[in-house]
Amino acid sequence: MIKTEKVLHLKSSRGRKVRVVREHYLREHVPCYSSLCQAQCANEGKVLSGEVTHYVMPDAGVARDFMEILEFREIQGIVFTQTACQAVQHSRGRRQYNRLRSLLKDPRHHCILFANEFQEYSYCPREKGEPQDKWQTRCVYHAAVWYHDHLAGLKPVVMITEDQTAVAEYSSLNCGVYVLCTQEYLQTFWPELQAALELYCSIAQSLQEKGSEGTEREYTEHLPAEILEAGIKSGRYIQGTLNVNKHRAQHEAFVRFEGSSNKSSELNSDVLVCGGKNRNRAVHGDMVAVELLPKGEWRGRTTALTEGQGEEKGDETQSQPMATGRVVGILQRNWRDYVVTFPPKEETQSQSRNSQRILATPWDQRIPKIRISTQQADKLQDHRVIVRLDSWDSTSLYPNGHSVRVLGRAGELETEVQTILIENCIHVPPFSEAQLGEMPVSSPESPWSVDPAEVITRRDLRQTHLVFSVDPRGCEDVDDTLSIRSLPPGPRGERLELGVHIADVTHFVKEGSLTDLEARARATTYYLADRRYDMLPAVLSADLCSLLGGVDRYAMSVMWDLDAQTLAVNKVWYGRTLIQSSYQLYYELAQALLNGEEAEVPELGTIMDAKLAQLTQALETLTHVARQLRAQRDKGGALELEGVEVRAQLDEDRNITALVPRQPLEVHETVAECMIYANHWVARKIQESFPQQALLRHHPPPRQEFFNQLQDSARARGFTIDTRSNKALADSLDRAVAPGPSACPVRDQCYHYGLALDRYTHFTSPIRRYADMIVHRLLTAAIAMEKGAGPAKALASNKELEEVAQQINNKNRAAQHAQKVSTELFQCLYFRDKDPETDERCVADAVIYTIRANGMLVFIPQYGLKGAVYLKNREGQVVSERQDGGCDWQTGSLQRYLDHITTTTAVGTSTFNLFQHITVRISVQPSRCHSDTIRLEVVSNRPHQAPETQVQTTQPQGARGRSQLVQEVVRQAEASQQAEEKRGRASKLSTEEREFRQSKCPNLYSLLEEVRDIELHKTSDSGSGYCGGGRLKSEDVQEAK
Repeated sequence: MIKTEKVLHLKSSRGRKVRVVREHYLREHVPCYSSLCQAQCANEGKVLSGEVTHYVMPDAGVARDFMEILEFREIQGIVFTQTACQAVQHSRGRRQYNRLRSLLKDPRHHCILFANEFQEYSYCPREKGEPQDKWQTRCVYHAAVWYHDHLAGLKPVVMITEDQTAVAEYSSLNCGVYVLCTQEYLQTFWPELQAALELYCSIAQSLQEKGSEGTEREYTEHLPAEILEAGIKSGRYIQGTLNVNKHRAQHEAFVRFEGSSNKSSELNSDVLVCGGKNRNRAVHGDMVAVELLPKGEWRGRTTALTEGQGEEKGDETQSQPMATGRVVGILQRNWRDYVVTFPPKEETQSQSRNSQRILATPWDQRIPKIRISTQQADKLQDHRVIVRLDSWDSTSLYPNGHSVRVLGRAGELETEVQTILIENCIHVPPFSEAQLGEMPVSSPESPWSVDPAEVITRRDLRQTHLVFSVDPRGCEDVDDTLSIRSLPPGPRGERLELGVHIADVTHFVKEGSLTDLEARARATTYYLADRRYDMLPAVLSADLCSLLGGVDRYAMSVMWDLDAQTLAVNKVWYGRTLIQSSYQLYYELAQALLNGEEAEVPELGTIMDAKLAQLTQALETLTHVARQLRAQRDKGGALELEGVEVRAQLDEDRNITALVPRQPLEVHETVAECMIYANHWVARKIQESFPQQALLRHHPPPRQEFFNQLQDSARARGFTIDTRSNKALADSLDRAVAPGPSACPVRDQCYHYGLALDRYTHFTSPIRRYADMIVHRLLTAAIAMEKGAGPAKALASNKELEEVAQQINNKNRAAQHAQKVSTELFQCLYFRDKDPETDERCVADAVIYTIRANGMLVFIPQYGLKGAVYLKNREGQVVSERQDGGCDWQTGSLQRYLDHITTTTAVGTSTFNLFQHITVRISVQPSRCHSDTIRLEVVSNRPHQAPETQVQTTQPQGARGRSQLVQEVVRQAEASQQAEEKRGRASKLSTEEREFRQSKCPNLYSLLEEVRDIELHKTSDSGSGYCGGGRLKSEDVQEAK
């Protein structure tokens, strides 16, 4: 080992240059991480394959500026040098450096880190007066030469750089080591990877145009990091995440303070940030530091529905003044990929002969316009394009960015679906060959069978238990099955055995495998309005892990020995089992059997009375048990909040025939209660075994201010809602009367507010939730520990589990939001081509649920729509009611009250009350740059009277309306595609469609499964801690299985 010194010239957070001298040790043996190594290096972990044609070594400039290109999985054999990584860390900051570290750790990416500055023969000391960038390029080149020689010339090494002088100087010095510019490298070695070349051109052009703005300052400079840190600690500045109001994106944003750094006793809510100047270049989602303005400058929230629509600038449109501030610094940029629309030709600005500078409008209204330099401005007019932000200087009104990929023409169905995925950070490419190569073989020629070794180690229930599943009709991924049977009487009387048997996914998906890493990245199955994207490959989700009827399957089971009368638990057993589901029931069939109705069970064929009676008895006993379990939770304060749930009805060809609201059946609650019971007991088991590493569901009490609207609405109707505890809330909702005195029990942070359980986790859906897979592994380790054996693999640390939990929380929220936006897309596409004046489907009954300053918010049960109804237009006219109940626009005034709103004209006064039924007309407000929106207009102040033919139909209104909605939109999209093919030109989006659509269109069995849209779904900041090792942040009150 050789000791030397290394001199670093760094910049402090204040911009001052600092000279740092460090001791530096050189070693002869440093791992090369190549499978071609002849020197027996200690290569542990990820190594480069010898099957690639060459190894590529980016210099510091390429690693710093073109990281996005190196992230393409198609580019393999990448050797990142220590020199390049340190350049990224020092010049691009922690976020970009962490991105590079994640790339190096991910086994799905074919790249490694070579510590060239610790290798004795590849280290290059910096010469006196040598520029840093020249020294870094020289270091990388010497590393490339050493690497090539170390591998005995078995593999050529290509160094890529943007320094043309380096290309000229080094390209001919060593045989087998090539030096190319990045563009030439892509054109030579990856000509088929056109997306990478286009991305390179976009980034290079953005770098070339950087700094061309004027010198006049548009915004104040951000404060240095050390001043922000000290100000946050002292309480002068408030740290939080910027949330822009999408309805007033130019004017209103809010910062919710995080942690306990705020020392102002007056601040108990969000901080309002008014206007773009006070926002000071912060983008929605950024972590910012805010300084409060003097109290005389505090303002209130806007209570009008949205900007425009006749909104008046006055105090009547604002709430009480609230804390108001301005952004003084950015603590962390949370920029992501954004979808933008290129402007028309007349709005582009020429920059040079081959370049045009444009202001692209983001699809997300909360994001400011983005300045892009491009050569394709004319070609991509009215197209949706993915862009990434590069910088936002104080001298620029808008942030600078570069284009990444073209999605397609705005308004086309596939383009809009891809936009929803990108905007929600959902990346679901087809499963790779390497991932599919890890899957067991299961085909008609070579069917999968049970491993005899597994039969020995598992508890075999195939002959001893009547196992069955109850799921939506047409379900493919059957996660769970149930069993219940009588046991011989015990000392305390009759006994029952209740069993919940869950697909044993972790048997097939080993921790750390490529499939496991992909499942962790997705975290959940994504359900959209016309398709789904599975978390696991279909061979698992729809076959080997799906507990289908009549086939042997591996399961993880929880079985309780219960007192038949009281349901007291005598004993509980956890373990791996081998099952065969006897019946694959759907909800309606199971309910029919419970009701004593005639029903045909497919597995029985010709009805056999004995077996049918056995199945019916099992269902009846299960229902009885579930009722008692629910009653026990009700006593503890469990909440039952009903929402509108929708499911897809499929025909024999797996096509959607109807989109119908789920009819509430008792069997739904029966199955859900059993799943809740299993989740609860598994949570108790894993926390007892691993107190610091248990992954638990976290659902703390909501912040009290979230109940304000609910309480105001209830008060307006003459009753009071008690929100001091979950039980008080449940009781007062049931009674709808003023509450008496009630205690406010103190709960620990793992208590589940909605379900009234002391512990809860996710165990019952491992096919579609990664959290359940983690819990399965924890349960397996707990069982092994109980038997005296240690876990097969070391458990994740608390920090690692916390990171995974955060990933799961983020992806779960993204999945729910994508479901919601996807449904809104289909609603708009359905109504877009209909004439609202003549088509009776565009007129519907609506319920007023919120009163605002210039109108009201309504809910339309027939279509599951929510939207704004304006009572005042831009011309200052208000809605006036005629004698027949119809409405017209006339000159007048508007007055808002707590529980109603009135309009006064020369004709008289019209009143619209909270929870009143009115008639509205539905139309679509088109938008070139953003998503289309539903526009609602009041037609009558009276409930809608449906046409007689519409009332007589046997299908529910909501089912019929949604069925027509999905069917018609899909039909129109298919007709459009067929028309293009007839004209002899293939669809422009065929490539993207193959990339983004995994399930055939449409192939779906459940939509909007866990979507709730009530204020209770928000979670308080006080619950930011973890229960044990980690938490799953709850976004809903009711638990589905």
